[in-house]
Amino acid sequence: MTQKKQIKVLKTLLPLLLGLFLIFYSLHHFSAEEREKLLQNILQVNPFWVLVSVLGGICSHLSRAQRWRILLRPLGYRIKLSTAFMAVMAGYLANLGIPRSGEILRGALVTTYEELSFEKVFGTIIIERAIDVIIVLAILSCTILLHAPELSLFLESYHINPWLSLLGILLLIGAGIFFLILIKKSNLRIFSKLRKFVSGLLEGIRSVYKIKNKGAFILHTFFIWGAYVFTFYLLKFAFSGMETIDFSAMLVAFMAGSFAVSITNGGIGIYPIAVGAALSLFGVAKETGEAFGWVDWGTQTILSILLGGISLLVLPILSKKRRPLPSRP
Repeated sequence: MTQKKQIKVLKTLLPLLLGLFLIFYSLHHFSAEEREKLLQNILQVNPFWVLVSVLGGICSHLSRAQRWRILLRPLGYRIKLSTAFMAVMAGYLANLGIPRSGEILRGALVTTYEELSFEKVFGTIIIERAIDVIIVLAILSCTILLHAPELSLFLESYHINPWLSLLGILLLIGAGIFFLILIKKSNLRIFSKLRKFVSGLLEGIRSVYKIKNKGAFILHTFFIWGAYVFTFYLLKFAFSGMETIDFSAMLVAFMAGSFAVSITNGGIGIYPIAVGAALSLFGVAKETGEAFGWVDWGTQTILSILLGGISLLVLPILSKKRRPLPSRP
């Protein structure tokens, strides 16, 4: 096996191994009695609210696909909602294996089956993610205003410094901007080869300024994150003893789960721990809080696996049907 292949395998295996270790850790730190209560809490959930959560997840993914289509239109690209949705779901599936690989796969699938420019398509995905980061920071700001002491206690317990995290994001953005300027201005051959790629990337990013239906784009953005937050909140009614937890407290748990997803591949292993720890700050029993985390993470992960797997199978078939047959001589 070549060194390049070894690195690729490690990038795939290490996050999965970390996730499996965290799953083991999550279950191991419970006593036998607590593990039994955890299992009972999971088995005794109200299926109606679990179904509401799943349907909310599907609606948010559909809305994300439609928002992406709006971004692609200024570039002259009109893809079907079904194609965009399946590419989005295949991307979520890829993220469970290698963090952030889903964005690349999503762009690659659409450019393969729709014969579009990868650079421009990937530029729209970058601007999508940038907007999502802004929304997350806005939700985080609201959470801090409502529950600064509890959120601070949670971050301290996991040795997370939010200011360092923010500084890291700003440094990455600054490095990216500097790199783009360097490519544009430099006469070095290695950078000249990248100019075409970067030019297409920037055109995709600039598509946000050319959107004709800005109202629909903004509405979809709020709907996506509204669906995320409210389905998370409504899932509390599936668990006995959590009905009285208020919205702002659930917002703290939502942000804890968001941090967990951002540092691992899909939050595997750590998501239930983080959500359970956040809920414990508001008097929720440890086994109940982690059971909530397991059900929320498990249902959305199964949804990504099922819809992502189906999408990878169906996309090539639909692509072949849409392509005209070669004419016979």
